[in-house]
Amino acid sequence: MKNILYITSLSLLLFSCGEDKKIDVDKAIESNDLEQIKVTRDAVHTDYEKLTNDLARIDEAIERLDTIKRLPLVKVMTLKDTAFTHYIEIQGNVDTKQNILIYPEMAGILQQLNVKAGQRVAKGQVLATIDDGGLGAQVAQAKARLALAQTTFDRQKRLWDQKIGSEIQYLEAETNLQSQKEVVMQLQSQLAKTAIRAPFSGTIDEVTTEKGEVVAPGQSLFRIVNVSDMYVTASIPETYITRVKLGAPVQVYFTTLGKTYKGKVRQISNYINPSNRSFGIEIAVPNPDKLLRPNQVAILKVEDYTSPNSLLVPENIVQQKSGGRLVVYTIGKDKKNNDAAVEKVVETGYTSGSQIEIKSGLEKGDKVITDGAKDVTDGTSVKVIK
Repeated sequence: MKNILYITSLSLLLFSCGEDKKIDVDKAIESNDLEQIKVTRDAVHTDYEKLTNDLARIDEAIERLDTIKRLPLVKVMTLKDTAFTHYIEIQGNVDTKQNILIYPEMAGILQQLNVKAGQRVAKGQVLATIDDGGLGAQVAQAKARLALAQTTFDRQKRLWDQKIGSEIQYLEAETNLQSQKEVVMQLQSQLAKTAIRAPFSGTIDEVTTEKGEVVAPGQSLFRIVNVSDMYVTASIPETYITRVKLGAPVQVYFTTLGKTYKGKVRQISNYINPSNRSFGIEIAVPNPDKLLRPNQVAILKVEDYTSPNSLLVPENIVQQKSGGRLVVYTIGKDKKNNDAAVEKVVETGYTSGSQIEIKSGLEKGDKVITDGAKDVTDGTSVKVIK
């Protein structure tokens, strides 16, 4: 009898729900009647299932009839073969092998000073002279003795050729002649040291002495620099040792000049510096406008990899997924032949600027999602915009 009463009450409740489209859950809970609460729960569950089915049918109808759908908007790029070059960027310093201090080879008073700072000089040009201290007179005397020795030898040789005279006289004359020649050569060599000459063509960058001063070996007199044959040195981490080659092109940029020069790697060190695990390179740099100076700082871009046909994509669209997978999303078709995102697992190569090389996983002609790639997953329907 009690169950019949509950069923009757629930029927009235459901009838009222049918009238006002609402199940009075609060009333059922306030009744503190377990059976009534369970019956109300079943009624709510039934009503929820009906509501869910109705919503699904409505969504299907909207999808069928709505011509303007709210799909993720994406932009795409079509992959094509592109020439790709990768660079190692490092800092270097300008230097020249013709940048030296000139020292005298003998002591004496600086008798003549023939150049000044900033002056161009040619190889062999006399820059200054030192008082010879009588060496010139000694050379003149030695040449006179040499002339006499030569005359004596010539006479003794004529006699010896005629079988006249002794062999010992002939040999003494020959020995004396040779000895006098060596004396003259030695004195002339000493005298030549009084003239300080330019070892190569260049510019006198600095003069550190004055006429009349007493100079001596070890005391610098001039600095001479030739900026025609300039080069840049740099240190590269040893991890790049297999990638830097002789003759590799290098872009040499000077921030102070705002100019870029083109050079090539002309020397690679065979020694690894243990303090920083790096090796040295030398890059020949032209200096036609004479703007480069020793010790200038340069930014180097050393070419270490190049490919004429690479597939490049923006680095920021490559996403890392679980397991370390690297993926890129391309445009494909869903079951209804509409545009949809397709996940592609890729292998990447070198990076240059904002671009990264794709070694595998994509093909020429693929349409890769660039803008909006982070808002899609595999199979997401999308709308492509220009």
